[in-house]
Amino acid sequence: MKHIGFLSFGHWTPSSQSQTRSATDALLQSIDLAVAAEELGADGAYFRVHHFARQLASPFPLLAAVGAKTSRIEIGTAVIDMRYENPLYMAEDAGAADLISGSRLQLGLSRGSPEQVIDGWRYFGYQPAEGETDADMGRRHTEVFLDVLRGQGFAQPNPRPMFPNPPGLRRLEPHSSGLRDRIWWGAGSNVTAVWAAKLGMNLQSSTLKNNETGEPFHIQQAAQIRAYRSAWKEAGHGREPRVSVSRSIVAIMDDRDRTYFGRGGEDDDQIGFIDPQTQAIFGRGYAAEPGVLIEQLMKDEAISEADTLLLTVPNQLGVAYNAHVIESILTHVAPALGWR
Repeated sequence: MKHIGFLSFGHWTPSSQSQTRSATDALLQSIDLAVAAEELGADGAYFRVHHFARQLASPFPLLAAVGAKTSRIEIGTAVIDMRYENPLYMAEDAGAADLISGSRLQLGLSRGSPEQVIDGWRYFGYQPAEGETDADMGRRHTEVFLDVLRGQGFAQPNPRPMFPNPPGLRRLEPHSSGLRDRIWWGAGSNVTAVWAAKLGMNLQSSTLKNNETGEPFHIQQAAQIRAYRSAWKEAGHGREPRVSVSRSIVAIMDDRDRTYFGRGGEDDDQIGFIDPQTQAIFGRGYAAEPGVLIEQLMKDEAISEADTLLLTVPNQLGVAYNAHVIESILTHVAPALGWR
């Protein structure tokens, strides 16, 4: 395990039991947690993107702010729903945020998950082309985004521009060289993992995937990663890919941890449906004393296959407690998994 970061959904609720009661709280605490994680030595600060929900929704202002406040930690998403995105406008936002951060962006994209409203992407002005599904549309937006990130000119210059143009076709600005190699795809199936490999995207595999074989979640996820790596090798890309998995992991260190998580993690995988046609398997969570956690996590085949582990954090418990959760894993569990 080379890299360990956190993944925040940025939930907020006005409940008195929450430490994150407004959108302002969610955004500012996300920045503060990224700063704290960098100080603790974590490798990444990642954020989930959900529309029409009391969660983080517009990633690029947040990513740029985190980039300006930190100097080393990777900054990413897991994931941006590409059904909602204008890929050209997104490329400009991503280029700017990456330049502000000093080329530390690691953008996770996907076709999206079930949302809070029916066909929410329609309210954003998008609809599938004839013969397309919404998932097809998300992948099409992704391919356009990847293409413009190469930085090649494609737009015919105006013969009477407001400002002088250099020779040739115009590209989008600002362009951040190298960002194209730091794009990830959140794959829910083996087929989309292979598709991502062929397009040269890194792989993000979360705490759920399509239930394709009926085997335990971590075994199916490990098989997905192996299929991805095989497709990457076959495609002949000139660099090594990266692969992340997400897990809910809490080390029980004190009475606070026992109060919140002392009943243990979700010890078994869960089966559900992400849409009427697709059965999904949801991976178990982990909550135990460090020694027990190490034994459990060493048996997780997908963690062994991945190079990056993203810890999903209970963000509504506040920055200080989440920093404690991250520090406990980095100090007492991660070294035994091969981290540093």
